[in-house]
Amino acid sequence: MSEPAARSYPERMHGAGTGGTRWRARAAVAAALAASLLACSAAPPGPAAGPALPGIDAELLQESLDRLAATGAQGVIARITRDGQVLELRAGTARHDGAEPVPHEARFRIGSITKVFVATVVLQLAAEGRLSLDEPVSRHLPGLLPDGDRITARMLLQHTSGLVSYTDHVPIDPPALSSVEEFERLRHLHHAPEDLVALATSRPLEFEPGTRFEYSNTGYVVLGMLVEAVTGKPYGRVLEERVIAPLGLRATSVPGGRESLPSPHAHGYERIAGQVVDVTELDPSIAWAAGEVVSTTADLDRFLAALLGGELLPAEQLRQMRRSTPVSPAYGLGLQRDTLGCGAVVEGHSGSIPGFASLALSAPHTRTRLELSLTTAPDAGAFRGQQELLEEVFCG
Repeated sequence: MSEPAARSYPERMHGAGTGGTRWRARAAVAAALAASLLACSAAPPGPAAGPALPGIDAELLQESLDRLAATGAQGVIARITRDGQVLELRAGTARHDGAEPVPHEARFRIGSITKVFVATVVLQLAAEGRLSLDEPVSRHLPGLLPDGDRITARMLLQHTSGLVSYTDHVPIDPPALSSVEEFERLRHLHHAPEDLVALATSRPLEFEPGTRFEYSNTGYVVLGMLVEAVTGKPYGRVLEERVIAPLGLRATSVPGGRESLPSPHAHGYERIAGQVVDVTELDPSIAWAAGEVVSTTADLDRFLAALLGGELLPAEQLRQMRRSTPVSPAYGLGLQRDTLGCGAVVEGHSGSIPGFASLALSAPHTRTRLELSLTTAPDAGAFRGQQELLEEVFCG
C-alpha cells in the first residue's frame, strides 16, 4: 500500500495483502481481477436482508455488487450498518461450478484486517505499561532484527520501520507457477514466524527507520512475536482472551496451522497452468499475525464498532491509533484512514489473501459501517463497482 495519499482507496488496497507482489495484485479488491463467469455459475441477485437504511439506495448497492461479481469476484457479501440498522447484500456464487449464493454467515480469511486486531492488543499492553511503543524492539526480542536497536513498536505498527515485506519474496505465486502440483506442494508448507522474519532481514532495510512509509507484512509478524514475548502466551490466545472472547466474536478464530475454513464458507479460485484451482484451503502460517484471522462480516462489524467506540482501548491509545503523521499520512497505528472523493472520511482496513479480499470500514462517528468479503474468480481482469459502493454507503 504505497503512496497512500495519492491514490483512491480501491486502488490502494493491493498493498494490504499477504501474498507475493503479483498475488497481491490479483487477490485484492482494487487490483486487476476479473472473471469469465459462465452463465450457469451466475446466481441472480438476492433480496436485501434487513430493513432499508436511511439515505442508502439498496438497489444501487446491489448493482455495485453485481458488477463486482461480473468483473472479478466469484462471490460477494456486504454488510452495511447505519444507526443500528443492518442491510446485507450478496452477489455471485459460493462456488465456480455451482449456483448457490455466498452463505449469509460465511466465514472468510480477513487477510490484513488481522493487523487491526494485533495493533489493538499491542496498544492495550502499552496502556498497561507492559511495553513502550517507542522503545527498541531489541529490548523484548534481542537479536531478532539486525537493526532492532533502531526500530520501535510504533514504527512497526505504522509501517515506517524500513523492514522489507517478506511477502514480496514468498516462493508461491499461483499465476506464475508452472504446474498445479507445484502449488499443491507449496500451499501445505508450514512457516515459523522466525523464518518469515529471517527472509526479510536477509535483505537490507529499504530506508532509515522512521523516515518513510512502506507497507510491510514483516512488521506485523514481529509484533506478533513481541506480544508473545511480553505476555508469555501464543499471540492467537492473547487475541482470543483480550478481543475475541470479550466481544463475543463466536465466528472469529486464529487458525494457526488449520488449512480448512469453518463452515459455512464460499470458495476462492486461481487459474494455474491453464487449470482452475480452488485455493480456499492453505496453511495460513504464511500470513501469521500479518493476516491469518478468519471471521464474518457480522463479527467484523462488532469489532470495528467496539474499537472505534472506545470499548477496547483507553482514550489516549485510541487517539494514537487513529492519528496519522506527515511521514504516514493515511495510516495510523494499525488503522487506515482515507478521504473518499466526496470528502467523507473512512477508517478501518482492507485485506487480501489467496482466494479472498475484504474491507472493514467505518465513518469516524461509527454511525455508518461497511464490511465486505469477496472470493476471487479464476481469470484476470479488473474489478468494477467498488467505488460506487463506497460512495453510496459513506457519501450520502
